[in-house]
Amino acid sequence: MQFFSRLDDEQCERLHDATLRVLERTGLIVDEPEGLGLLGAAGARVDGNVVRVPAELVDWALSVAPKAVTLYGRDGQPALLCGGHEYSFGAGSDCMYCFDHRTGERRRAVLADVVEAARVQDACEHLDFVMSLFTPSDVTPEVMDRHQMAAMLRHTTKPIVYVTMNDVTAHLDATEMAEAVAGGPDALAARPLVACYKNTLFPLVHNAEAVRTLLDLAGRGLPCIYSPVSTAGTVAPMTVLGSTVVVNAGVLAGLVMAQLKREGAPYIAIGWAGEALDMRTMVDVFSWPDHRAVYSSLLHWYGLPMWTLGGVTDGKLPDQQAAAEAALTLLADAVSGGHMIHDIGFMESAYTGSLTQVVLCDDIAGWVKAFLKPIEITDEELGLDAIEDVGPGELFLKHKHTRRHARDRWQPQVFDRRSRDEWLAGGAGGPSAAGSAPGLDTTAVAASRVERILAEHDAPPLPAEADAAIAAVLEKAEARVLLA
Repeated sequence: MQFFSRLDDEQCERLHDATLRVLERTGLIVDEPEGLGLLGAAGARVDGNVVRVPAELVDWALSVAPKAVTLYGRDGQPALLCGGHEYSFGAGSDCMYCFDHRTGERRRAVLADVVEAARVQDACEHLDFVMSLFTPSDVTPEVMDRHQMAAMLRHTTKPIVYVTMNDVTAHLDATEMAEAVAGGPDALAARPLVACYKNTLFPLVHNAEAVRTLLDLAGRGLPCIYSPVSTAGTVAPMTVLGSTVVVNAGVLAGLVMAQLKREGAPYIAIGWAGEALDMRTMVDVFSWPDHRAVYSSLLHWYGLPMWTLGGVTDGKLPDQQAAAEAALTLLADAVSGGHMIHDIGFMESAYTGSLTQVVLCDDIAGWVKAFLKPIEITDEELGLDAIEDVGPGELFLKHKHTRRHARDRWQPQVFDRRSRDEWLAGGAGGPSAAGSAPGLDTTAVAASRVERILAEHDAPPLPAEADAAIAAVLEKAEARVLLA
């Protein structure tokens, strides 16, 4: 099918040329010796920690970088393709607060919330990868990212995207855990079930920990989602295109370093730029329409795998605003081929996560997937034989063609399709009705679904040796904090 692009080829060429100008004239800071050495040896101009990257080095990196990255499930089978015009959906990470579906109150998130988030995401049919959603406040702060990783590895079979804090040992610990589950370093490199999401300090300031993580992943042949993210008006120009140029310069610099470390290293670029503070409130707005799908159009022009953002809301409750913003952002990124679309479950501009919102967005994601499903014209789909059999003025209800296809169409788990009388009575009529009290609104039905999932679903337990290896990594990480 034809996907939507906000940029034409000429516009992409102009943005690319503008980015090359920034890389060659302005340059960027790379605060890491190996990265500086790789760039300097390849022909970049290095002045202290400021690097100016020539166009031919960028062209080379774009020519050798993979055009797609495959992530695998715990079973070793391909689970999602990040590339082309494929798209997939997942939650976000690291919300400080949890909107508790049991009480309707906002509170600080704890490790049990990370576990429940992994279990709920694992059960959601239309979520393709898993993130932690929450930042646990009840574990040792210096190693909370290890606890997030352990919880995800133990409670989902889907691909995992993990985030590490400002310590390269966090990434090394996470990799060791993933190797234990995958069956060793070679098995993990051959069938990666995790990807690391690594932010730089600023788009044009690549801090030591981010570069070290990028280069270590590249050397291992493991995917890195490299994110020189910006907020327009603060660390990038206020205009969408100005911000896009600055972010793209950071993305291409990261790409160059990854390919210099290991040609063909899997690299996933951040796929949005232009996200901005609302200058009236100084809030970092996640659901702006203005910048959406601009940078992803340029990344399609390059042919690079990307990581985009959708399913978000700046609302404070799982209400009408939350549903509308989540639906609009998911659809916009999917129709523009946004590859891996994350941050489902985010509310309040990423401060708060909600499992209620996650299951609501699972229905939205299912709707989007059904809408974007490619159309295949076959004799069976055209139904001409059935039309001739039934003839004019008759009903198709009893025809075998109807029976064959009665279950083809997408069915929601939360959205209600019953008659009003059935809804008031709490009667049967679809998955959303099961176990719910009469007359519940959609938010309450979603909360009920969360509870049903938590009562009935968990990923199969890890083999004992893998679980013990994860526990050993956690123990070593905690011990390092005590010794520091």
